[in-house]
Amino acid sequence: MTLAPQGFVGLTACVGLKQDATDFMLLASAEPGTTAAAVYTQSLFAGPSVLLNRSEDASRFRGVVTLSKNANVATGEQGLANAREVRERAAKLVGCAPEELLIASTGVIGVQYPMETLRAGMDALPAPGPADFEASATAIRTTDTISKLQVRQVGDAVIVGIAKGVGMIEPNMATMLSYFFTDAAVPAAELDAMFRRIVAKTYNAVSVDGDTSTSDTACVIANGLAGEVDLAEFEAAFFDAALALTKMIAADGEGATKLIEVDVTGARDESQARIIAKSIVNSPLVKTAVYGTDPNWGRVAMAIGKCEDQTDIKPRNVTIKFGDNELYPRAVNPERLDALREYLEGDEVVIAVDLGVADGTFTAYGCDLTEEYIHINADYTT
Repeated sequence: MTLAPQGFVGLTACVGLKQDATDFMLLASAEPGTTAAAVYTQSLFAGPSVLLNRSEDASRFRGVVTLSKNANVATGEQGLANAREVRERAAKLVGCAPEELLIASTGVIGVQYPMETLRAGMDALPAPGPADFEASATAIRTTDTISKLQVRQVGDAVIVGIAKGVGMIEPNMATMLSYFFTDAAVPAAELDAMFRRIVAKTYNAVSVDGDTSTSDTACVIANGLAGEVDLAEFEAAFFDAALALTKMIAADGEGATKLIEVDVTGARDESQARIIAKSIVNSPLVKTAVYGTDPNWGRVAMAIGKCEDQTDIKPRNVTIKFGDNELYPRAVNPERLDALREYLEGDEVVIAVDLGVADGTFTAYGCDLTEEYIHINADYTT
């Protein structure tokens, strides 16, 4: 990787959760004095890692430790004690206080950490070296088919983001696992507000299967070594990186063959636009039609219509397009259906809906639904 933020150290290793791949990732600022922000799942079954993070002051986080293949969720007080121990051991490697590390875990729910195995694995870890963000993006993967990493530069500063996630994805306040690291100097309050704005339009706009994870965690850590930046330029670059990762997550959805983007305009407000966009992108009928290149655009009308509490939406004012192909309210003829079928053969499908109510907008991202999704999730623990 040619560009990387200054002053971060880390390591990746196999500590025994996976038999043949890295399953441990540690990234942290070598120096204290960082600013940070984090958001987490709102699931009622949030795991011990999330609960532990919530109890800390997120603005003080200096680094992240992640274990992959075991979510450590629904594991009770023992699971919480195990998460504390893993965090403490990782903090000693960095030379920081445990509360300065965010901890995350991803994988199977309802299984305790194999602590004897983890202790042996972590005892054998070397001291952290220069941060390897590409290796870190690989280490946090579970059923991901690709590593997800984005880099942007703003003045003298660099921001790098990594993410994982392909299933159990419809975030609520955060997403899967995603971490950003930068050497820009950004005050804590501004960084927190910026991150929440970005998450709302990127990670909270993605859905693979409509299921919110128990472990969703996203954070950003800034160590300030590159000095101050123009905050507007920084936010634009930050947003661009997060949006790129969002699309990578959607396109890499379990079993997916196509990225689906749903652009809703003309809504009463952003909230209404979000409701309609998510209804469309989450519809199994829409998703399977896209997979099968079936020009059954009426399924989009169905997904809008089932939001029956949105009574200010009138069918006579609605427009539905796939790419440049307007399907409603124009009369549909065989030639236009053939054009739609041809469009659906691409690997990215944009569905545009104008509700004709006001000027609210929202864009959601998802993927098609295939037989492979069923195979992956039917056999996940076996």
